[in-house]
Amino acid sequence: MSTINLVFVINFVYMLLFSQAKAYNPGQTEAKALLKWKQSFRNQSAFTSWLLPQSLNSSSNIRPCTWQGITCDNHGRVTQITLSELELEGTLEAIDFSSFPHLNLLDLNYNRFTGIIPTNIGLISNLKYLDLSTNELNGTIPLSLSNLTLVEHLDLSRNFLTGRIHPTLFSGLVNIKTIIIQDTYLEGPIPSTIGNCKNLSSIFFEKSRFSGHIPVSMANLTELTILRLDQNFFSGSIPSFISRLSKLTDLRLFNNQFSGHVPQDIGNLSSLTDLEFSRNNLTGSLPPQICKGGKLVYFSASHNNFTGPIPISLKTCPDLYEVYLQYNQLTGDLDQDFGVYPSLEYIDLSYNQLGGQLSPNWGKSINLTALLIAGNSVGGEIPMDIYQLPNLGVLDFSSNRLQGYISPEIGQSSNLVKIYFQNNMLSGNVPVELEDLHELEQLDLSNNNLTGQIPGDIGGCSKLLSLNLSNNHLTGPIPNEIGQLTHLQILLDLSYNHLTGDIPREVGQLTSLQSLNLQHNNLSGQIPVSLASLSSLVTANFSDNDLTGPLPDSKTFSGFPLQSFAGNMDLCGRIKGMKPCNDTQTSSSPTKKQHRRPIIIAASSFASILFFLLFVSCSIILWRRRKLEKYKRQEMHELNRSKDVFTVLNFDGKLVYSDIVKATENFHSQYCIGSGASGRVYKAVFPNGQVIAIKKLDTSTLEKEAVAARNFVNEVTALTEIRHKNIVRFYGFCLHQNMMSLVYKYVERGSLADVLSSNDEAKELGWGNRVRIIKGVADALAYMHHGCTPPVVHRDISSKNILLSSHLEAQVSDFGTAKFLNPESSNWTTLAGTYGYLAPELAFTMAVTEKSDVYSFGVLAIEILMGAHPQEKISSLSFNMSDDQLKIKFKDVLDRRLAYPTGQELIQQVEFVLETAILCLNVNPQSRPTMNYVSQMFETKCGNNNPIAIDL
Repeated sequence: MSTINLVFVINFVYMLLFSQAKAYNPGQTEAKALLKWKQSFRNQSAFTSWLLPQSLNSSSNIRPCTWQGITCDNHGRVTQITLSELELEGTLEAIDFSSFPHLNLLDLNYNRFTGIIPTNIGLISNLKYLDLSTNELNGTIPLSLSNLTLVEHLDLSRNFLTGRIHPTLFSGLVNIKTIIIQDTYLEGPIPSTIGNCKNLSSIFFEKSRFSGHIPVSMANLTELTILRLDQNFFSGSIPSFISRLSKLTDLRLFNNQFSGHVPQDIGNLSSLTDLEFSRNNLTGSLPPQICKGGKLVYFSASHNNFTGPIPISLKTCPDLYEVYLQYNQLTGDLDQDFGVYPSLEYIDLSYNQLGGQLSPNWGKSINLTALLIAGNSVGGEIPMDIYQLPNLGVLDFSSNRLQGYISPEIGQSSNLVKIYFQNNMLSGNVPVELEDLHELEQLDLSNNNLTGQIPGDIGGCSKLLSLNLSNNHLTGPIPNEIGQLTHLQILLDLSYNHLTGDIPREVGQLTSLQSLNLQHNNLSGQIPVSLASLSSLVTANFSDNDLTGPLPDSKTFSGFPLQSFAGNMDLCGRIKGMKPCNDTQTSSSPTKKQHRRPIIIAASSFASILFFLLFVSCSIILWRRRKLEKYKRQEMHELNRSKDVFTVLNFDGKLVYSDIVKATENFHSQYCIGSGASGRVYKAVFPNGQVIAIKKLDTSTLEKEAVAARNFVNEVTALTEIRHKNIVRFYGFCLHQNMMSLVYKYVERGSLADVLSSNDEAKELGWGNRVRIIKGVADALAYMHHGCTPPVVHRDISSKNILLSSHLEAQVSDFGTAKFLNPESSNWTTLAGTYGYLAPELAFTMAVTEKSDVYSFGVLAIEILMGAHPQEKISSLSFNMSDDQLKIKFKDVLDRRLAYPTGQELIQQVEFVLETAILCLNVNPQSRPTMNYVSQMFETKCGNNNPIAIDL
């Protein structure tokens, strides 16, 4: 009986356990959660293995352990989900994280997940590794992450996360070792609670919007080996406790707002391999024992205000790989302060106050690819040993005091790509051995004392993009072999030498060339007809030579200003101000000079007769000139008496002028609201409450004759006809005695530059408003270029000249005023634009065109997206960037004071603005779009069919 009861009990227990096992099947729960998540993917076909079997009779048949990216433990429970780099598109909100209680690793990096990080992710209590990096997640970091007390690795980088890090987060992550939150839109300070995470060994917070001081509590992080806070807005001094984090190997603080001195005992960090604090406001001297441990590999302290000597420990720092110390005020002797570095590849010491000479030891740093010491006071000769470096690619010794000749051994540096030796005292010939530099792209030997002829061998440098030999003492002809440099694109400058002979027709083979400068030589003959084929040419200068005959008949040449050909007495052509060619002047007449002498001799036989006629003619001309001057004086007197020439709608000019003087207390400085190169702007409130803006032009830049006054009246009167909703209403002008002024509608919010420079106002200027402002400027310029007859070129598009109405509508101001200024005055180029917005071709020519406005618009558009002028970032933007590069750049340029744009439509509009701006920044003006095209594209992408989102 007892045996029967025992068997019964055993069977009962077995059946109970079996029923419980059947009731709870973790594999089935996890599989269903994964399949439900899969349904949210846009590319489900990538997961063919994620299927439930048709038969569900066995629990072993419903475990997802064999599915792609899924790992299970011995009990069939999911412990790892690894789905990285699969281009998955979906959300994390569609997955029930509570279904994975045993999950310890979740890796979803390099996908396209959107939406927020759901709060239920905090239910994965056993999670140790979480990587959600490189997706498109937005929103804030959920506080529930603080529940993941076992997490050791957390990576949320390269997402669109916004807001601040809540202090509670670090209170819970007590086991965290690595935290990566780089390249996001997170802002604010690092919470002091980070000091509780005493196991932290790696912190990656770079390239976000974090600000404030480095918290003192980080002194508790004694296990820290990597601390990267670069490319943020941190301020204050670098705390001294960093010197006590003895395990640090990687410290990156560059591109912040740190100030003060660097702790001198930072050299105690003997394990440091990477130390970077460039682009801050740091002062004082560099710590002398910066490489005390001898392990330093990367060292960057550039773009600060460091003074004093080069750290003594750098001389014996054998593992150095890259060094950046440029743009400081460091002193010392170049040949005494540096040693031999077998691993060194790149060193930039430019723009300091270094002296001494170039040491032959540089030739022993056999892996060196770039040596840059520009802008110092280094003297002596260039050691031949440097040319023995097998991997050398860049040599920049410009703006020093180097002497001697350029050694023929330079031809042995077969990998040289860039040579900058300009602004020195080098002498001797241009070495023929340059022909062996087949990889050379840029060669600048300008502003030296080089003599002799330009060697024809230079034609062997087939990859040259830019060649500058100007301001030397070179003689002889321009070699025909110059035509072999068919890749020349940026510049060919042979100006200010003593070159003779004809311009070779082979120059016409340089069809990609954008800038040609041959001025101030002794070149003769005609400008070859072949140069008409240089369709890419943006600027050219042939002035101050002995050139003769007609200009090449091409649209390119007809567009160059007269100044480009000044000082050549016998040139003729279709350029305004140049004498026209007669029928006997042909494009090729080599015997013309031979006939000149007998013609001159024959003409001299009539000298006695002509002398009398000339005397009579001069007497008549002098009499008429005195009469004309008297007439001009009378006319100017009449203009000054009668005008008050004033056109302001239907107002009486004299009355309005009187009101302006009264309202501004005779243009007192307290009413001045802005100033520029052409004058000051004043605010005037009339008795009836009307507010206007008056730009009082600087009369020192204006011609004083009556003709100029008439031109002023005629041209400004024409501008009163301009009507566009995105152009500041131009009421009229006042010409009163010696005072000339322009009268505009007063715009309430002031300039865009002022708004962007204010954190509070910039935050009010959300993405929708910014797109609308950029579109408004594009519409205004399109109207000025294509809707006005004749076209109006603004000449000075900048954030200071874009005003904002009370409704944040763009109003282009200061348009066309440079038209009224004397183009021969010394400040003509100053008035043709604002530094930082000028098209690159204006460095060589004063011929401002509509395409100059297009370039300035591109700079302005990026400035509005960034919230600040892009400065050197412009050079990193290219119209032929891939989609992936553009996506990365898109994140880089957005103003970090704003949250990332939300909504697919708005994101696409902002992306379109960036793409269009990049097109406008093309170096070649002919390749830039017209403003009409830009405006039409904005209408298509951001117009009525695609309304711009309104910022609330």
